[in-house]
Amino acid sequence: MTVHFVGAGPGAADLITLRAAALLGSADVVLYPGTYLDAAVLSHCRPATRLVDTQELDLDRITAVLVEADAAGQDVVRLTSGDPSLYSALHEQTRRLDAAGVAWDVTPGVPAYAAAAATVGRELTVPLVAQSVVLTRTQARSTAMPEGESLAAYAATGATLVLHLAITRTRALMAELAEHYGDACPVAVVSRASQPEELVLRGTVATIADLVEEAGLKQAAVILVGPALATDDQRSDGESYLYSTERVQRKARLR
Repeated sequence: MTVHFVGAGPGAADLITLRAAALLGSADVVLYPGTYLDAAVLSHCRPATRLVDTQELDLDRITAVLVEADAAGQDVVRLTSGDPSLYSALHEQTRRLDAAGVAWDVTPGVPAYAAAAATVGRELTVPLVAQSVVLTRTQARSTAMPEGESLAAYAATGATLVLHLAITRTRALMAELAEHYGDACPVAVVSRASQPEELVLRGTVATIADLVEEAGLKQAAVILVGPALATDDQRSDGESYLYSTERVQRKARLR
């Protein structure tokens, strides 16, 4: 059998891939992150499917469930929030499965930051404003950040920042970012993007911490920071050369 690591997307039942829905529909056992996942995603499972909420399990116990199910000849899906390539502990789990001789594969999902950007209706890369997006997190009661991956270093580039697992440190982070982006830089916070409980907060580096604290957000939120988030009447930027008249005419002349 094969253990399928499947990106559950940002939470909405209709924002998973067709492949993910098919795998859920055929699985005998599904492990899911109850903290972040809307229960509607599990509607793709059969009534007889064994559902295991992993929010209270450590990696060894999660691996044990996967190995036991595989040994019993059962189809297993390990759901991750968003996409497995980001903050999913994929490496830790697959390393354990390799050691146990259990086959596995990965099905991508819609990442939370993409759902957040869609919710606020903003492209994170805007010509002459920001052409890079940094996906990162910060350290509090969590795994240490690698040396050199400081928030200040990323902020100094002026790129659009996407902060995961950072909502409880919003005030401290904004104080750190103010030096590089300025107090007036736009910030958007999206909690539980695409889910029924979705909440969007829009502010600036100077004001967003107050909004987050007033809303009582503690988890499952993405913070977007950068001038690319500004509304059209707040900025004057260029347009993409890819779709410009100049490029189209030049391409026609070269034919």
